[in-house]
Amino acid sequence: MPIIGLSLFAVFTYHSVRMNRETQPAPSRYFWWESLRLDSDPLNKHPKGATRCKNGEENCVTWENMWVDPGWLAEFLMLSALPAFIVGGFAVRGLARLGVSEVSSFMLLMPALIFAWYYFVGWLLDRWRYKHLRRSWGNLTIPNGN
Repeated sequence: MPIIGLSLFAVFTYHSVRMNRETQPAPSRYFWWESLRLDSDPLNKHPKGATRCKNGEENCVTWENMWVDPGWLAEFLMLSALPAFIVGGFAVRGLARLGVSEVSSFMLLMPALIFAWYYFVGWLLDRWRYKHLRRSWGNLTIPNGN
């Protein structure tokens, strides 16, 4: 199970990198991992200089909105590993308050948390299956060959 979780995480990370490159040709402060927005500069230590407005206008503001709709498989990963994403979310936000990039902390923490969560779930399933089989085989009587 952990290998499946890590494989899904790797596939969605690759997809997110491609999507971010296509939708944001210039380097951006934000990285979208499926539907999660990660800030590479949470304390705004490296603000980008203001850019000139088109047509020489003053006091203009441009907003970049992005609608990200994760597919059903990405939603499955996020729901099936929800405890890992919750713990990871708290850890990433906590580290962001210290100035650590959310992108870096997310990419380092989430594979380990997903691995640990799926390993735990696999262990629980194996334990349940073992107890269930032991109970089933314990009531079974083997006839004598006579």
